[in-house]
Amino acid sequence: MNFLSTLFLLIGSYCPETDPGVKVYDFDTAAGTATPFCEVSGIENPSFLCISDDGSHVYAVSEREGSTSMLHHLVFQPSKASLQLLGARLTKGGAPCYVALAPDGRSVYTANYLGGSVTMFRRDANGTLSIGQSTPFTGHGVDAERQSGPHLHAINFTPDGKWMLANDLGTDRIHLFPKADDGTYPSCTQDFALQGGMGPRHLCFDAMGRYAYLLGEMSGEIAVLKYHPEAEHPLSVVQTVKADIHDGKGSADIHLSPDGHFLYASHRLKGDGISIFAVDAAGCLTPVGYQPTGSHPRNFTLSPDGRYLLVACRDADEVEIYERNPATGGLKDTGRRISTPKPVCLVFCER
Repeated sequence: MNFLSTLFLLIGSYCPETDPGVKVYDFDTAAGTATPFCEVSGIENPSFLCISDDGSHVYAVSEREGSTSMLHHLVFQPSKASLQLLGARLTKGGAPCYVALAPDGRSVYTANYLGGSVTMFRRDANGTLSIGQSTPFTGHGVDAERQSGPHLHAINFTPDGKWMLANDLGTDRIHLFPKADDGTYPSCTQDFALQGGMGPRHLCFDAMGRYAYLLGEMSGEIAVLKYHPEAEHPLSVVQTVKADIHDGKGSADIHLSPDGHFLYASHRLKGDGISIFAVDAAGCLTPVGYQPTGSHPRNFTLSPDGRYLLVACRDADEVEIYERNPATGGLKDTGRRISTPKPVCLVFCER
């Protein structure tokens, strides 16, 4: 497979509306270096981003706590080195912390952490968003302080597009939304319950669509889930492994290497770093390493060729760049950094 030598790297952050909170860099995959390209201000706390398949539309949450939380629509024009804020819609739920574009590109969804809800926005041919349609949830978990109500944290789609999965940290559940005839996912029809106190946060699927890997923020565990595409209840747990060896109760993000041979998960609050697992033919995990990082690693990402792993270290005000060993999965700190205030979300995009 051929990979481009230069990519765009988009960074979302925590910042006031007056500061440039979404930044774009040129990332050289041969040298592992990043050069500023363009940026935009006007969004408070654009902490999570997603981008359309053609790279021309970017959607950024504004992670506020109350009723003024928004989803912003930006247009990216590389030929003009321009990222322009085009419009915004209310998310109808506080502290949206994740945004995802449906596989067919016809709808966009936010996970609203304090709102305890998922909001759907229909998307027209120009990328413009409709008024949001919110689905609220109820319930609580076993931790009275951190699970007093629903806290939606991430949204994923099964690789075949049949289901949308919404991870609820507050109730230890994955809410399942089946795809409707028009390609949207308007309503939840069932829940998948997890062990109490796990606090499901982020999830990723393998390329074949056989297994999903779910990271628990509170328990620091990874649940390996088997996906049954033809079953009425499509998920089952096949393995649970400890990932947060320091018990910081702040596990954050999870990704597979492009070749599917290694899994990585970030952890905060104690012994900040990245845990590394080998993935066998049956989808099961074996721990093979732990890479310490800078302070408060949130989202991280791998370059499409699998050579580099970049970590958004929020409280260190920088993105760290690691080179990855494809044979062992190990990470080597290159010493190269992208200096930027409060980075949270990293997204690669083809040029």
